[in-house]
This record gives sequence, C-alpha cells and structure tokens, in this order.
Amino acid sequence: MKLRKSMALSGLALAALMALGGTAQAATKPLHSIGVTVGDLANPYFVAIGEGASETAKKIGGPDVKVTTVSSKYDLNTQVGQIENFIANKVDMIIVNAVDPKGIEPVLKKARAAGIVVMAVDVGAAGADATVMSDNVMAGSVACDYLAKQLDGKGNVVIVNGPPVTAVIDRVNGCKKVLGGYKDIKILSDNQDAKGSRDGGMDVMANLLTAHAKIDGVFSINDPSGIGAELAIKQAHRTDVKLITSVDGAPDAQNALKNAKGLFAETSAQNPYKMASMAVQIGYDIMNGKPPAQTVTLLPTPAVTKANVASYAGWVKN
Repeated sequence: MKLRKSMALSGLALAALMALGGTAQAATKPLHSIGVTVGDLANPYFVAIGEGASETAKKIGGPDVKVTTVSSKYDLNTQVGQIENFIANKVDMIIVNAVDPKGIEPVLKKARAAGIVVMAVDVGAAGADATVMSDNVMAGSVACDYLAKQLDGKGNVVIVNGPPVTAVIDRVNGCKKVLGGYKDIKILSDNQDAKGSRDGGMDVMANLLTAHAKIDGVFSINDPSGIGAELAIKQAHRTDVKLITSVDGAPDAQNALKNAKGLFAETSAQNPYKMASMAVQIGYDIMNGKPPAQTVTLLPTPAVTKANVASYAGWVKN
C-alpha cells in the first residue's frame, strides 16, 4: 500500500515537473517581426545596420522573421510616423537610429507601453530599453589626435559637423577636447552641418574654403561628408589642406585611404553590422526577461590609416 502511494506521489511529482518544463518552454517568446528606422539608406552605413538586424533576427527566429527597414531622411515627423506604423503592425521589436534623441521619446514610450522592445542603435534615444553604439567620444578623439600629430601640433583646422544627434555631438566634443590640448592649433569652424552626406560635405567644405584663406586639416563627423569635403578641395584646387580625418571605416573610406596621393588620411572605424546584430540579440533577451547588466553598450573605434588599411577587415559580420 505504501509502495503504491509512493509510486503515485512520484507520478504526480513527475507530472508537475513536466508541466513546469512545458510552462518554462512556452514562456520563451518567439521573434516574429522587427521594425528598423534609420537616418538615410543612401548611406551604406545605415544599409549595414539593416542587414545586421535582419540576418541576426533570422538566426534567432528562423527565415520567416519579418524585418522592415525604412529611412527617415533625418526627419523627426517621418520617423515618428514610421514607429507608429510599427506599433500598429504589432512588431516584437523596434531598432531606432533616432533623428532627434529627445523628440522621439513620446512615441518610443508608446511602443514600450504596447509591449514592444525598443533598442537604440548608433545614437542614444530617450525612452529606449537599451542602446548599442560606438564609443563616439573615442571616435572623435582618435581622429583628431591623428590629425593634430600629422600637423605637428600646429595649423588651422575645420570641423565638418553633422545632424545634432548624440553620436555626432560626442564625436565633435571628443575632437575638440583633443585639439584643445594643442595651443598652436586653431579651430576655424565647428558648426556647419553637412547632413552626414557626400553632397553636404561638398557644399559645406566649399563654403569653408571660400571663408578661410588657409586650412591645414579637416575633421569630418563621418566618411561620406569627409569624402565630399575632399572632392570640394580638389575642385577648388586648394593645396593648403594637408589631410582629412573622419569616422566610420566605410568601404568608400577604405578605397580613399588606399590612394597614396589622396587627402583622406584616417577614419575611426565603427561596425554598424555588429552594432545592429548585438542590438537584436540584447532586445531578444529583454523580450524574454533577461535585461543587460548595463543599458548602454559601447563599441571601440580604432584608427584606420593609410599605413594599416591593408589589414583592416572592414564592417565584418560578427
């Protein structure tokens, strides 16, 4: 009798364990869809963010996971509308490259209230669950330290600025802090917004060349505007400019660095593919009740120069 009762209890215990196991298994939320909104898909950097998010999402959730990547063209109203659409479509996660880090907060709070995980990439975004971005202060510091040393610590420098988002602001602050340590370097301009684009870089640099008779070096907040700046310098036939440094590590910058006679001298390398990949993985963990120990993950930005570009792997998929 005692044996039967013991066996019955064991059976109940086993059933309970199986039920708990089933419950634990059911508690793991599957990943069905992600919405990605970035600054400008005309920039390969943002294309790489979309690719990193898509490929990692499919590794996690399978080939049927739907990833929608859209371009805000740096317009807040457009980006808010895109996020509203993601909310209406009940995506599981939103990856946002915020056009306006503070202005985006209300709609991100709305998304989170709807049970959607929000991950900020590349720039900070008020209202996001967590952020993955480059160490942008480091990026600006590395680029401008290289610039200053190549100028032997003296000369006139211009900063080709960009959209007023946290990543750009941090890069410029990092640059200015380093250059401030060189008493013989003068910053002629630091507030011209080239919109992060090649055309913008050309326009801003053309204006700076007109305004200043002698410019020794240029720091651009990203590779497209830096390459545009070099085109403007060449078109103006200016021989006073000695070098350009930048941020991104983009394929176009790799090619520019390989030109021994070109002005493009350094880019602080980011990895947008890895950034987005990490954001999706962290976001998926948050979906399943495992938030990161730190809400901000910073990725290093090493210098790529003419001297080491041959060994630079580029925006690797890892």
